[in-house]
Amino acid sequence: MTEISETHTRGLKDRRADALGDLRLLPDEIILAILASFGARDVSRLACVSSVMYILCNEEPLWMSLCLNNVKDHLQYKGSWKKTALLQEHMPNGYIEPCEKPLHFDGFNSLFLYRRLYRCHTTLDGFTFDNGKAERRKDLSLEAFCHEYDGKKPVLLAGLADTWPARSTWTTDQLLMNYGDTAFKISQRSSRKITMKFKDYVSYMKVQHDEDPLYIFDDKFGEVAPGLLKDYSVPHLFQEDFFDVLDRDQRPPFRWLIIGPERSGASWHVDPALTSAWNTLLCGRKRWALYPPGRVPTGVTVHVNEEDGDVNIETPTSLQWWLDFYPLLADEDKPIECTQLPGETIYVPSGWWHCVLNLETTIAVTQNFVNSKNFEFVCLDMAPGYHHKGVCRAGMLALDKGSFENGKIDAFCDKDGLNHPDLTRKEKRVRTYQPGKDPDNQSARNGACKSYDLWNQDFYYDINFLSVFLDQEKDHYSSLWSSSNCIGQREMREWLCKLWVGKPGMRELIWKGACLALNAGKWLERTAQICTFHGLPPPTDDERLPVGTGSNPVYLISDSVVKLFVEGGLEASIHSLGAELEFYSLLCKVNSPLKDHIPDVLASGILFLDNGSYTIVPWDGKGVPDVIAKCNLVPAKCMEDGFSFGVWSKKDFEYKKAGASTYESISSAECAGIWPYIITKRCKGKIFARLRDTLPRDDVLNLASFLGEQLHNLHILPHPSLNDSIHLSLDNGFMDEISDKIGIPAEWEIFIRTLARKRKDVSSRLTKWGDPIPSSLMEKVDEYLPNDFAKLLNIFQDENGQDKVNKPCCWIHSDIMDDNIHMEPCRISSCLTTPATDSCLTGNGSADGCTEEVSWRPGHILDFSDLSIGDPIWDLIPIHLDVFRGDPCLLKQFLESYKLPLVRRTSQNGLEHDDKFRRLSYHAMCYCILHEENVLGAIFSLWKELKVAKSWEEVEETVWGELNNYDGFC
Repeated sequence: MTEISETHTRGLKDRRADALGDLRLLPDEIILAILASFGARDVSRLACVSSVMYILCNEEPLWMSLCLNNVKDHLQYKGSWKKTALLQEHMPNGYIEPCEKPLHFDGFNSLFLYRRLYRCHTTLDGFTFDNGKAERRKDLSLEAFCHEYDGKKPVLLAGLADTWPARSTWTTDQLLMNYGDTAFKISQRSSRKITMKFKDYVSYMKVQHDEDPLYIFDDKFGEVAPGLLKDYSVPHLFQEDFFDVLDRDQRPPFRWLIIGPERSGASWHVDPALTSAWNTLLCGRKRWALYPPGRVPTGVTVHVNEEDGDVNIETPTSLQWWLDFYPLLADEDKPIECTQLPGETIYVPSGWWHCVLNLETTIAVTQNFVNSKNFEFVCLDMAPGYHHKGVCRAGMLALDKGSFENGKIDAFCDKDGLNHPDLTRKEKRVRTYQPGKDPDNQSARNGACKSYDLWNQDFYYDINFLSVFLDQEKDHYSSLWSSSNCIGQREMREWLCKLWVGKPGMRELIWKGACLALNAGKWLERTAQICTFHGLPPPTDDERLPVGTGSNPVYLISDSVVKLFVEGGLEASIHSLGAELEFYSLLCKVNSPLKDHIPDVLASGILFLDNGSYTIVPWDGKGVPDVIAKCNLVPAKCMEDGFSFGVWSKKDFEYKKAGASTYESISSAECAGIWPYIITKRCKGKIFARLRDTLPRDDVLNLASFLGEQLHNLHILPHPSLNDSIHLSLDNGFMDEISDKIGIPAEWEIFIRTLARKRKDVSSRLTKWGDPIPSSLMEKVDEYLPNDFAKLLNIFQDENGQDKVNKPCCWIHSDIMDDNIHMEPCRISSCLTTPATDSCLTGNGSADGCTEEVSWRPGHILDFSDLSIGDPIWDLIPIHLDVFRGDPCLLKQFLESYKLPLVRRTSQNGLEHDDKFRRLSYHAMCYCILHEENVLGAIFSLWKELKVAKSWEEVEETVWGELNNYDGFC
């Protein structure tokens, strides 16, 4: 305000109105936010419009944003962000040199720009502070830590890193000497993943004046610089980590190298998955601020998505919070604070809000972990739904008034105390916390942290209290999985199974976590009902958890496998089981050799709740059971003896689902609590996923040959006829996707029309999946895919003038992955050519000099619930990408055993359409792009060099080029 007054005193005219025109109505921060969405060249041009636009367009924080949003590889800072950004654009030096001599204008003032400029150049020498609320301890025993701090409150610990080599070697100069050319990940508010060579980063730190400087925050530092892992060890207080049972490539990010200059830091957040963390500082000073769970810091807003529970935090930078919000707090509302010094380790319990500001250049290492104290909280955070996620982070602020029925949470809090506006949007915006009372009251009840008073009531971070807010109607298997979860649904189930096997002494705790995350108790109850009905033994203690990484609950019970169908809701489930049973019936009818490599079906049926008790109806796939008929899933005229929910009905269902942005299955009251199921014979041995890394190359080649043979047997099976009893949706008014085609058989028409529907939203789906799919290729996907998918069929006329499709239409499994292939143990004997000696009698030897070794051979293909009818190339996608991991030699071996044409030869000696339709690789790549699973994510993870591919044709050739060498067999 002083500067503005001085301007008027000197008689200077305010430039803003004339220089901005109609834009003068917008605040400076809004104008800069708009400019940040432009490209560097456009902003450069706008700087020429007027004096004020010149000032706005030359602000360094703006150019920092423009630069970071355009980084394609390693970042090299060139002394200013504008110069760096223009060099990225390959601008001539003549345009860049004037940037170094900025123009100056009087008559303009901006409080917003001034504050940003101040934050960019302020120093933090006097920011060291400790309000005494953070306890400091030295020589703390494990017993004392567990009793006083673990899962309860933070503590600053001295002496834990005294013996680490990192205490002397983790300095800027030492790291520069040893790792100068190593590229580390940079944490910054940008959608792109940015890396910098350490020598470039050090150069940046020395000259930068950013309000939120670039910050090395690398969870892969152990991979790019393995020597750093030898410089420190996990302190004895934090050795227990339940994620240790996972392989390194399976576990979520858990350790980070952290390096940052003055003013950098981590803004307010709660650690992912409600894990706990320890952070050891090796160099410099850090200022910490912490609030107990459920206490949203002033200036912070929590966003919780109602559909999947994804939680996002809207928060100022660390420096901005300390400068702009902290001074407004009353003493009783200020956080726990401390300044961390070199060699000190801070422990942050599960769920605690914390913010960090680097007072000078700092180097630190941190790890997140799951132990017995926070395990249930981590499992709760994984569970589907959104209420509990909001409560875990924002406390009672996350609740709507009247969200829960009377008496539901009376045991924990006074519901009448909840009094704030109803929030009804899909994404709830939890308001920032208003200062309350009694900040020092941090006593615990039942081992839970007691947070600040909210609306005159206490908030207890107790698992029994928090679990009250779980949405009991949300099901782990059929609900959306939050993108903020640190691991996926399948990885979560595998993790719990490994814990169940690896930590038998902790099964009571693991079971509690599984009930929170998986609804394990309910699924076990349903499985026990099925076992009782069919005379199977009840699940033992070892069999209480569902197994596998599929999308449906599967239980191994004695010599049987019980699978309940839940994926996609009842309509999808009943079609999956119906098509599978139709397929098994056909296998037996034609006596296909494939049936010897598919587990025997022992029973199938439908489990449902009837007046509070379970009822079971056996079902072989034929007709429509009464409990399903009440749901009106099929027209009444289709309720006959045939397979009403067979594969063609399933194809029709898939077609309808592909045409809706958010497909919702039948949700009438009659359809709640219905679960189709199947029981198959249990195979002896192990799935290929468990053996992949131990099998010799010859065994994997044998597997490729086996899959070729069995896919041959699958693809020559006759498929059911598409008769008049199946009334498809494309006969009911859905005729707008592609123009009418003459000569397309009905079975191919539904396949083509489904692809056309999937094409409509392909760009949005790829954008949603995001990294590692290159954004440059996302922009080109529409021009790569055909406008008319009928061209993929290569229709031709035979000698009689009849239209024919030039490729086979057949049964396809759709999901042959490494966990759906079962390997059997076999013994291989080898005899010595020399006479037996006494030593041959020991171990596995025998008197005749023979030894036995255990080997593995493929025995069965599992899980046919994704059965469909279509192009056999579709089956190659999971096999090549998941089973073969993109190995072209294995794909070639597979094709040599497959011996079926993927495109039939014609008497016309060639295909009629454009060259790209001649390529089998093009067909395969189109199917990958349109796949309902994130197949492209797998491709760009396997072939990392393709992240810089210039075209889809380049990706196609790299991944599927081997297909073009395959002629097939006529």
